[in-house]
Amino acid sequence: MPAGSSPKRERQYEHVKKSALDRGESTKRAEEIAARTVNKERARSGESKTASRTSTRDPKSASQRGGQRSHSGAEGPTRDQLYEEARKRNIEGRSSMTKKQLQNALGR
Repeated sequence: MPAGSSPKRERQYEHVKKSALDRGESTKRAEEIAARTVNKERARSGESKTASRTSTRDPKSASQRGGQRSHSGAEGPTRDQLYEEARKRNIEGRSSMTKKQLQNALGR
């Protein structure tokens, strides 16, 4: 947990970590899951200095989503993720592209 975290986030971190350990995850993996979950919640609620577009615009919180996108298989990355990559590569016309068009423009 980052220095200066609220007691609420500390409790949340411990709770998520314990849940992951109860599911049979290794200690290292449980800590990673807990940190990612808590950091995502901090970003959503404006407690962190930086936040990804997905963090602030996704209607579901990280705890509600619960790994929903972790094994998306053939679907691959979301449109927003593709858009962000296209923005970083400065691909023109990206804002009006569909997911399929973004994939083609990125060479996927």
